[in-house]
Amino acid sequence: MSSPVARTPVVEDPGKHPPLTTGAVARNLGVSPATVRSWERRYGIGPAERENGRHRRWMPQDVATVQEMCRLAALGVPPAEAARQVLKVRGTGSADTREATSPERPVAGRAPGGRDALPLGDVRQECRGLARAAVRLDAPAVAQRLTEALEDHGLVTAWEEIIMPTLHAVGRKWATAGERYVEVEHLLSWQVSCALQRLPQTPTEGAGLAPVLLACTPQEQHSLPLEALAAGLAQRAVPVRMFGSALPYGALSHAVSRIGPALVVLWSQSRATALPELVRQVAGIEWGVKGARQRPQLLLAGPGWAGAPLAAGWVRLTGLRQALYAIESRLLP
Repeated sequence: MSSPVARTPVVEDPGKHPPLTTGAVARNLGVSPATVRSWERRYGIGPAERENGRHRRWMPQDVATVQEMCRLAALGVPPAEAARQVLKVRGTGSADTREATSPERPVAGRAPGGRDALPLGDVRQECRGLARAAVRLDAPAVAQRLTEALEDHGLVTAWEEIIMPTLHAVGRKWATAGERYVEVEHLLSWQVSCALQRLPQTPTEGAGLAPVLLACTPQEQHSLPLEALAAGLAQRAVPVRMFGSALPYGALSHAVSRIGPALVVLWSQSRATALPELVRQVAGIEWGVKGARQRPQLLLAGPGWAGAPLAAGWVRLTGLRQALYAIESRLLP
């Protein structure tokens, strides 16, 4: 649940890197195309050449220029002043010269972008664009990056390779920076939740399946992974009853007995919220007519259950892809 600039591109043979469109540049840098066009119109931060005199085509040195603009803007430099500095440097030499002479260039042992960088590590480029947008608190750009990731890669790949690495990086950053970056995590988490809820669902009428009940343990506040699971099941025409974070045991018990779910998935983010006694209590809930009483199948999701003893019939889920497979295999013949 990245630095304002990931790394300075090295200018190579133009034939190795075909020119990019404005939209592609915006996606890579985590800004909106409107922002890129605005910088070009107001400050002259744009491609040096245009195809047929009209279409913008960004060469590597042009991308390096707007990337530096993004970095300065994310550090709080006013756009006009950032543009002045970028254009001044661009006028003195190539992007390679700027990188070699910049006092803020990346150094060994430190992530690009200095102290404001998010610890992303070796991740997909989409993570860097998403992280940069989140650090800038650019909600529209974050929403756009998330929509593109989900549309281009599908829920499972987008969640495992783009969304989760970015959420983890933001969490690590604010955990080591006091209260700083909490607002970044909150904004990113909210946008992820909204993006998941916007995903199309497959109608469940006629499926003949009992619902899958999803809930966090009573003390667990982190529900995003459970929301991703709910979205994935809804795409697969599996009926879901999602109860979200911190559901008290009494409410959970009533929900189980009233719904009669095919499966109950309990999410726990940490060992402090993983309560085996709670699982035993839920496993003992019964519903149905006398003589044909039923009990729920229990699936335990989240890292909080790692190392917890499993009773007969309990199953641990270890990731979104595996969770979707495990649930489908238990519901579908």
